[in-house]
Amino acid sequence: MTKGPRHITENLPVQVPSLKSSKPYNLDLRAPVFASIRKGLGIALFRTPFLIAIDCILISMAWRVAEVYGTPLASVWKIGRNPQFLFLILILAVGLLISRGLYDAGGKRRDYFRITQSLTLSHVFLLLIAFFYQPGYFVSRSTFILSWFLSVLFVCLGRFVADGAVEYLREKGAVLYPAYLLGHPKDVSAAAALLEREGRYRILGTSDILSLEEEDGEETISHIISLGVAEVFICSSYPIENPMFLYWRLRNAGITLYVLPIGLEPLLLQKPDFLMVGGLPATRFSPPFISGTDFLVKRGFDFLTAAIALLLTAPLYLIIALLIRLDSAGPIFYRQTRVGLRGQQFKVWKFRTMVTNADQLQKDLESQNEMQDGIMFKMKHDPRITKIGNVLRRFSLDELPQLFNVLFGEMSLIGPRPFPLRDVEKFDDHHFIRHEVLPGITGLWQVSGRSEITDFEEVVRLDTTYIENWSLWLDFQILLRTVKVVFQRRGAY
Repeated sequence: MTKGPRHITENLPVQVPSLKSSKPYNLDLRAPVFASIRKGLGIALFRTPFLIAIDCILISMAWRVAEVYGTPLASVWKIGRNPQFLFLILILAVGLLISRGLYDAGGKRRDYFRITQSLTLSHVFLLLIAFFYQPGYFVSRSTFILSWFLSVLFVCLGRFVADGAVEYLREKGAVLYPAYLLGHPKDVSAAAALLEREGRYRILGTSDILSLEEEDGEETISHIISLGVAEVFICSSYPIENPMFLYWRLRNAGITLYVLPIGLEPLLLQKPDFLMVGGLPATRFSPPFISGTDFLVKRGFDFLTAAIALLLTAPLYLIIALLIRLDSAGPIFYRQTRVGLRGQQFKVWKFRTMVTNADQLQKDLESQNEMQDGIMFKMKHDPRITKIGNVLRRFSLDELPQLFNVLFGEMSLIGPRPFPLRDVEKFDDHHFIRHEVLPGITGLWQVSGRSEITDFEEVVRLDTTYIENWSLWLDFQILLRTVKVVFQRRGAY
C-alpha cells in the first residue's frame, strides 16, 4: 500500500486506495450498475401488514364481545349501527401502536407494557371524542371498560401467539435474515454468539476486517454481495481505511450495514442515551443525580442485615457448634486465607465441615478435581467431609459465620466469591476483574448452578456479568434466588 501524498497523472484515472472498484472509473461511486431492492425487505413488508391485520381483527372482536356482555343502553354507540365508530377505534389504536414502534423488528413488538399503554391511551382519546363531538351518543361504563380490557388481552395474546409461531419457523430455518460478519476473529466469535441469541439471523460467512485493506478488498465485498446477504455487521474497533467505499458498495447492493460495538458491552449494558454531537451519533452514559448513594445503601443494608441475622441465628449457631463437636474432633470454626477486594488477603470464617487435615489431603485428591481447568477444586464425593459437614453444606449453613466478615467490611452479602490463594495463583490476567469489587457470601454464580458449573471461565463470565449490570435491584433478586436455591439444595456439595 502506497503511503504519503498521491500525485494525479494527467489523463489517467484516480484509483481508490486499498479497494479496487470493479466499476468503470468514470462511474460515480453512488451510481449502482443495476438498481437493487433492499435485501430482507420482504420479511418486513409482510410482518407489519400481518400484525396490523391481526390487531384490527382482535380489537374488533373485543368490541363485539363488549357490546354483547356490557350494559345495554337506548342511546348507545354500536359498531353494527355505526361502522365509522369501529373505523375510529382502529385508527386510534393502530396509529398509536405504529407511533410507538410496536410493529418494528426485534423485541420492541413484544413490549406488552407499551402495547397496554397505547391501547389505554387510544380508549382515552375515544372517550374524549365521544364527549366533545358526539354528546348525543355514549357507551355504557361496563361496555367501555370491558372493551378496553379485552382489547389489551386479545392484542397481547395475539402478539404472544404470533411470536411463538415466528420462533417455531425460525427454529426450522425460515424467516431468518442472512447476515455476514466483518471483524477480528475474536470479535467475530463474540458477535456470532450475540446474533445467535437474537434468533433472527442466519450467518452466511465471516471475514477478517483486514481483508478490506488488501488488494482483494473488492473481492471480499463482491463475495458478500454474491451470497445474497441482507445485513452486514462490522464488529471491530479497528478503523476501516475507506469506510465510504464499503458503505456505498453495500448500499447500492441493497444491503443494510450495522456497526456492533464489540468490546464496549460493559458500558452499553448501562442503559445509555443516544444523541447527535457535531453531526455524529454519540452514546451518553450519565451518572444519577446523586452519585454513589446506591453503593452506600448497599453497604448500610449489608451491615444491618448481617447484624440482625447474627442475633436471630444465635441459637442455631449453638446447635451447629454442638453437632460439630460431637461429630468429629477439631475446632468448630474453620478460618482460611482468601483474596478479596484489590487483592487484599483476609481470613474467611466458616463452620468446619471437613477433617482437621483437609488441606494436606487435598494434594492427594487433585487428580480427581472436577473443575475442567483445575483453578478451583470441586469434588462431589469428597472423602474429607464429615457427616455433619455434609448436612451443613447441603443447606449452605457452613457459610453462616461469614456474616462476621460482612460486619467487618471484608465482604458483602452479594458479590463474587473470594477464592483461596491456591486458586488465585492460577488466575489469568482477565480473571482479576473479580477483585475490583467486594467479595460476597452469595452471588450470580451461586444462584446459576453453583457446583454444577465445572468451567471456571463460566464462573468468571457470571461474576463479570454481575459487575457490569450491578444495581440494588439485582442484589435483591440474587438474595431471593439464593433462598430458593438453598431450599432446593441445587448444586450444593
